[in-house]
Amino acid sequence: MDESGENTKGALRGETIAYFSMEIGMKEEIPTYAGGLGTLAGDTLRSSADLRLPVVAVTLASRKGNFRQELDAEGRQIEHPAEWNPSELMELLPEKTKVRIGKKEVGVAAWQYVLESPTGGSVPVLFLDTDLEENSREDREITDVLYGGDERYRLKQEMVLGIGGMRILEALGFEIRKYHMNEGHSSLLALELLKGCEGDPKKVRKRCVFTTHTPVEAGHDKFSYDLVSELIEDGDKIEMLKRFGGGQRLNMTLFALNLSNYVNGVAKKHRDVSRAMFPGYVIHSVTNGVHSYTWTCPPFRELYDRYLPGWANEPELLVRVDVIPDDLMVVAHAKAKKDLIDLVNRSTGTEMDPQVLTLGFARRSTEYKRPTLLFSDLDRLRRINSRGKIQIVMAGKAHPKDFQGKRLIEEIFCRARDLKGEIEVAYLENYDMALAAKMVSGVDVWVNTPLRPREASGTSGMKAAHNGVINFSVLDGWWIEGWIEGVTGWSIGPEPGEELPPQEARRRDIDDLYSKLEYIIVPTFYHRKDHWVRMMNDSIGMLAYYFNSHRMMRRYVTEAYL
Repeated sequence: MDESGENTKGALRGETIAYFSMEIGMKEEIPTYAGGLGTLAGDTLRSSADLRLPVVAVTLASRKGNFRQELDAEGRQIEHPAEWNPSELMELLPEKTKVRIGKKEVGVAAWQYVLESPTGGSVPVLFLDTDLEENSREDREITDVLYGGDERYRLKQEMVLGIGGMRILEALGFEIRKYHMNEGHSSLLALELLKGCEGDPKKVRKRCVFTTHTPVEAGHDKFSYDLVSELIEDGDKIEMLKRFGGGQRLNMTLFALNLSNYVNGVAKKHRDVSRAMFPGYVIHSVTNGVHSYTWTCPPFRELYDRYLPGWANEPELLVRVDVIPDDLMVVAHAKAKKDLIDLVNRSTGTEMDPQVLTLGFARRSTEYKRPTLLFSDLDRLRRINSRGKIQIVMAGKAHPKDFQGKRLIEEIFCRARDLKGEIEVAYLENYDMALAAKMVSGVDVWVNTPLRPREASGTSGMKAAHNGVINFSVLDGWWIEGWIEGVTGWSIGPEPGEELPPQEARRRDIDDLYSKLEYIIVPTFYHRKDHWVRMMNDSIGMLAYYFNSHRMMRRYVTEAYL
């Protein structure tokens, strides 16, 4: 393929890939994303535009967004609607469609946002909206809140996304080659395809690609057939849903698995976990990547532009990072770090020092992410700090219904008070794409402590690597593939092949976390600067060059789309 992506475009010319995702992270002004799934979808489309792939994306308008997070002095999370007006950022298309939900025909319109690339490529993104005058008040609210409401609300949303999305594309005259379902939320599009293919599953499978992101059983959407029958009504469709989506409850992941010719997990480990969850299915792996230009901070962009011209559309060039003088890399990181520390001090009232080793942790606040693991033994943390100062920057939202996730934020605030005057700890509110970009480039070490094997992939560490930030993570998801101990970063806890009882595994995680901080990371940062800079180089040259969404999309084209 040439740099413009013309070969790939030519192979698909005249036909379009329809990419369906419940959430897509375009930018913080369009708050229709909740976390990693949506941010990945945004990076997928950015790379598609850069590579000039013929892709159209379908998602929901989610007019009230996810939510805007406010944290009080005790760390209690207060949720505010993140309302936005599509008319200010995109064009309302004249074509509409209808989806029968229960006994009513619900009107569905589409707002178009055109994602344009400097390469000349572009991707239209369709935001489906039921807030139309002809709809009842209840139906106008279907596309209001991302992942909001109860099971009934969620199924209505998935009907609009899958069925309504299919019909909008048809109304717009798109010739679709493949339908790519990013997670199971949109899998009802396959039900619509079955109708068009006279119920022939072989014809449907040829046109469907499914990417699963969920490594735990509870994370897969399931609906009772009482509810499904009430909202879909059509007896023939219910029989199809039971045939391919499970007889007891409609499992959206199972429905997509049974009607897709290509299925993949988002890391090699996640592929193995998915195969164990759904034995008998052929599940491949395409490890996630991030959009290199989006997640590289301005000081490093300038370095890459100067020494590695063309890197933004050919991230493989980052493998040649050694041509960049070390002193310039140190200066670039110092600029990004000062930018973050100034923001932290300004917004939280802490007194962080840009010269101090800074640990970063930011992701959705939920129990399996274990954001409080770092604070398991405060006395040991103090001992580490006595050998070399550390400071900690954290962020992350808890789902409004995840009360344990909310309590974890409150616990971190409590630990921060316990450590005040010794170790500065800041928890930044309303974690979004803009804040994420500052954090992954401004800290020195990116920490990740999920409970294995519940991290499907994880992409924040890939973003950190693009900025020379070193990863320190539990061996799960992508890090199993990227980790070379002491070279690209450090591991926490047992290696992938070790099976330990939960309590023993937790003890190992905590001990390894503190031991490596005390005896390796802190001494290296303060006393072995040459080695530290070498690891910054290796993070870029061995990780960023590969774990990017350009490589990911080329694999989807050759393995799933052609």
